[in-house]
Amino acid sequence: MTASSDAARQVDFRDVGQHFTVGGARVDALSGVDLSVRPGEFVTIAGPSGCGKTTLLRLLAGFQSPSSGEVLVGGRPVTAPGPDRGVVFQAPNLFPWLTVRGNVELGPRLRGVDRGRRRAEATRYLDLVGLADFADHRPYELSGGMQQRCQIARVLVNSPSIVLMDEPFGALDALTRERLQGELLEIWRATGQTILFITHSVDEAVYLGSRVLVMSPRPGRIVLDEPAVFGDGAGARVPVEEIRSLPAFAELVDRVRAAITETPVAA
Repeated sequence: MTASSDAARQVDFRDVGQHFTVGGARVDALSGVDLSVRPGEFVTIAGPSGCGKTTLLRLLAGFQSPSSGEVLVGGRPVTAPGPDRGVVFQAPNLFPWLTVRGNVELGPRLRGVDRGRRRAEATRYLDLVGLADFADHRPYELSGGMQQRCQIARVLVNSPSIVLMDEPFGALDALTRERLQGELLEIWRATGQTILFITHSVDEAVYLGSRVLVMSPRPGRIVLDEPAVFGDGAGARVPVEEIRSLPAFAELVDRVRAAITETPVAA
């Protein structure tokens, strides 16, 4: 592999396997996973429950180490969590004693960023997620969707090069979920950050991703890897509110769903 190809591959999973011991028995969560992600991609990962999607994310976050193979970021093995990778969990996990602004400022404050600069950065990202008018509220005064937006701002303010999202909208009602999907897609278009997003929803995976992966039942491996960039024929991106009306969107939803339902369970 050349230096130029290494530089183009921000994330690399190389023949990654992961197993656990449960009740004295070995459980293989992942097997032979090979995956490369380029800077600026929005990669969504779908698949049946228990297929290893979250395990894949945890390995990239540095929360655990693979049983075999290696995970690299920027050509270097991942050995621990780092500021270059921000994680958005399914539950917002905000600090209730801090205001919305205080939660977003926490990371920069811990890094020693001066008050004026961290206040400006927090304001920028709160405006980006539509919470500027709620900066002085406490988390318990916000709806579930607003809390999740605050968590996203809290991650983005630290400027991670990679954002890892583990079913962040899974617990929300359908209307709030669709609204936040559109907002996240706009944020990604504005920031150009690399995002890996875990979901159980086929529609969500195709709507959000510039690239859609499907994992097989345990032990998880990648069985579908398709681009999902919807243009207008002249190279311009389709407005986010129009994506679901495209024939190409419906066709890809069908292919992704078929990949999930037709992949046999390993013996």
